[in-house]
Amino acid sequence: MQHADVIVVGGGPAGSTCAWKLCQSGTDVLVLDRSDFPRTKLCAGWITPQVVDDLELGLSDYPHSFLSFDRLELNWRGLRFRKKTVQHSIRRYEFDDYLLRRSGAPVRTHKVKRIESEGRRLIIDGQFSCDYLVGAGGTACPVYRQFFHDTSPRAKDLQIATFEHEFAYDWQDDECKLWFSEDGLPGYAWYVPKARGYVNVGLGGKADTMKSKSLRLQDYWDRFVQNLEERGLVTGAAYDPSGYSYYLRGSVETVRLGNVFIVGDSVGLASKDLGEGIGPAVRSAILAATAIAENADYSLRDVEDYSVPGFLQQRILKRAASL
Repeated sequence: MQHADVIVVGGGPAGSTCAWKLCQSGTDVLVLDRSDFPRTKLCAGWITPQVVDDLELGLSDYPHSFLSFDRLELNWRGLRFRKKTVQHSIRRYEFDDYLLRRSGAPVRTHKVKRIESEGRRLIIDGQFSCDYLVGAGGTACPVYRQFFHDTSPRAKDLQIATFEHEFAYDWQDDECKLWFSEDGLPGYAWYVPKARGYVNVGLGGKADTMKSKSLRLQDYWDRFVQNLEERGLVTGAAYDPSGYSYYLRGSVETVRLGNVFIVGDSVGLASKDLGEGIGPAVRSAILAATAIAENADYSLRDVEDYSVPGFLQQRILKRAASL
């Protein structure tokens, strides 16, 4: 049986960041992920300057490419706002692999099915053991499911269901664009150009609202891509969208039970304005790693609720809350 002081379940930005900080402290860490990296990961793929700072990334040193925006275009039922704010777009296929490799932690491809306690140790599928366990496996994280599902349920009204597609495209408009409540969608849609000729387009809606009103994401997707065509943003594309779900920041506060922690999307930390999950995932992972390495408390107090404080809360969120 392979033992590590800390096992991190999930090798995405939350898991790799937690492993990176723990390795810096000299802690023995093992990362388990069900997929081999690099792997395709659905995500609009924008990151904030805070993420760059938290990860101590030098944009000029990153081996792949960032595309930086000095403003966002925000649309609300025909009204258009432009917000000056520095943001960056990345491809998760490249970004996640880079962060995981940079962490310095050994990685094993393994799908976690069963976690048992044996004294103070935690045993995973009879193959791995650890003293501390970190759940960083996203919305379907097995650590959350086994230890936190009943004590810290995520709010159903904060679950977002998405459709999106990322593909090679010679885009002409280099501005990130967001549409809120487009065609009555209880959520938002996006157009995110990326470096080296890629673009990500998609939409997300409140799953609970969609279900209660018998709305279908596919119908909104069909109208959305037609609108992209008519606006000249993306023309002649052969779409093959896929879906996933995540949770916006809610009231889940129990994020540690003994030596078991959860971080990132396993908690449900995506920002309330832009649905941006990488920043909160990274910040929560750093806090969890610090708590383990320094035997300190772990809470979400220092994880921001919003990606762009101030503006969206006043202009959009008050209206979106009623959807």
